[in-house]
Amino acid sequence: MGKGFFNVPIAVNEPVRAYEPGCEHREAISKAYQEMYSSVLDVPMYINGKDVKTGDTKPMSPPHDHQHVVGHYHLAKKSHVEEAISTALEARESWANTPWEHRAGIFLKAAELIAGPYRARINAATMMAQSKTIHQAEIDAACELIDFLRFNVQYMTDMYHEQPESTSGAWNRLEYRPLEGFTYAVSPFNFTAIAGNLPSCMALMGNVVVWKPSDSQVYSAKVIMDVFEEAGVPAGVINVVFGDPKMITDTVLSSPDFSGLHFTGSTYIFKELWKQIGNNIHNYKTYPKIVGETGGKDFIVAHKTANPIQVATAISRGAFEFQGQKCSAASRAYISKSIWSEVKAQVIEDVKSFKMGSPADMENFITAVIHEASFDKLAKYIDQAKKDKKAEIIVGGNYDKSKGYFIEPTVIVTEDPKYTTMCDELFGPVITIYVFEDKDYSKTLKLVDETSEYALTGAILAQDRYAIVEATKALQNCAGNFYINDKPTGAVVGQQPFGGARSSGTNDKAGSILNLQRWVSPRMIKETFVTPTDYRYPFLGE
Repeated sequence: MGKGFFNVPIAVNEPVRAYEPGCEHREAISKAYQEMYSSVLDVPMYINGKDVKTGDTKPMSPPHDHQHVVGHYHLAKKSHVEEAISTALEARESWANTPWEHRAGIFLKAAELIAGPYRARINAATMMAQSKTIHQAEIDAACELIDFLRFNVQYMTDMYHEQPESTSGAWNRLEYRPLEGFTYAVSPFNFTAIAGNLPSCMALMGNVVVWKPSDSQVYSAKVIMDVFEEAGVPAGVINVVFGDPKMITDTVLSSPDFSGLHFTGSTYIFKELWKQIGNNIHNYKTYPKIVGETGGKDFIVAHKTANPIQVATAISRGAFEFQGQKCSAASRAYISKSIWSEVKAQVIEDVKSFKMGSPADMENFITAVIHEASFDKLAKYIDQAKKDKKAEIIVGGNYDKSKGYFIEPTVIVTEDPKYTTMCDELFGPVITIYVFEDKDYSKTLKLVDETSEYALTGAILAQDRYAIVEATKALQNCAGNFYINDKPTGAVVGQQPFGGARSSGTNDKAGSILNLQRWVSPRMIKETFVTPTDYRYPFLGE
């Protein structure tokens, strides 16, 4: 075994490629996209380092072309989930005892594989199967996942360097052990990077994982596992199962060896999982760690001193990039009356200039929402807004699912700050705006804080520093990521650790050392150099 303290490569953020027309990188992704679109991929589960096919499959189709089948994925029976658990537990001892620098080497290699030979493939898969534009795929599937892998290694080494004070008589040291048992990763459809990070950050710390990706993200999950396999993740360390989420979760959470949940998804599901874990608490060998990032009802507040064009851009990008299907997307906005007319004109102009269609056409800014259930939910809210006297749709409001699940970017203006779409999480390209009197700025900040159960992201735009200071204080509890003079989306690993509180999750900040600390169980070791030989203390003297 090697000896020494090792310096890992300094983590740097992966540069985002522009993919301007005519460049070779753009052509490479177009080629990869067309190859995927014109073929049919068979996606097996991955258990104990082997492909597992059951013959019971479901089709995969692009949301922007839902009649076109690009592949099938195999569904687990309970026995497969049990096999994934037992396999993980068998792999645990060897993986937990693997020196940290070798675990680091695997995931650093995975980062470089994505940065190089897998970049076009993982981006194209995300564009096709999740309907992301080339820019949205690049910042997610390539750059953010690369950043997670690089920075997590750096954070791990920083953590290991944290040691207690020692004295001349005793040496105190901390071991950062993996959790005892196995962990469970449940990842969402909307970010390939999150899907890759949830299982890999736990595995990096020496844990073994059962991973259930979203049914709508299986295609790019397959690319992630191909990367991990090539990078050298040993058999049994990360096991992937698809299928009935209730059956899979019930099987996982009933195991006495379950030791941790890493979740990103809906607030309701996360609360149900928390309750289920609590109900099973007497069955577990240890108290499971529970980490979740869930919903949001993210806001923009524009003070009277804000630049109207900047406010409009924050709305157009913050609300409508990736069709608003980001947990950080702007979903409600509060605009000061004196700047509203200019903001309104620019937002309408922006939205009308959006091109919508397949991400294969890289001139499109808007593509489809993820599936029919999402489409139907959004269409229902839009139809209700068209009927309600308290709401007015000033741009957008159309939808069509004949070919793909296309919802036109929609801006609703309401005179009621507690109107339905100001409060409910929609998760789509719909933003609702409330215009407030300039003199009511302080009251409006209180309103922003009290309107939603969520506390994920939010933004204040203003030129008046006192107004910014007031908002920063008044809104301290309703946004785990708070933006000043920017849109409320776009957190970068290593720069803005991401997560929120209230009903938005446990705020354990993905992309930071705080998250990795949740996946270890420290052991304190004290070594005494001269061991006492007499129980008597001085106070016992006559």
